[in-house]
Amino acid sequence: MYFTDRGIEELVERRGDEQVSLEWLGARLRDFVDLNPEFETPIERFATWLARLDDEDDD
Repeated sequence: MYFTDRGIEELVERRGDEQVSLEWLGARLRDFVDLNPEFETPIERFATWLARLDDEDDD
């Protein structure tokens, strides 16, 4: 188990029944980076990864 798994598990336990838009998620990611600029690169990589999940060119 990775250390981040605990945070993911907490997210699912606390907010797992909620539905959110990608617009809302994007705004929360921007807020997080504004408060924690040292995480800009990993958040950028995560957002790009999410955006391209279904790209057929990556197969």
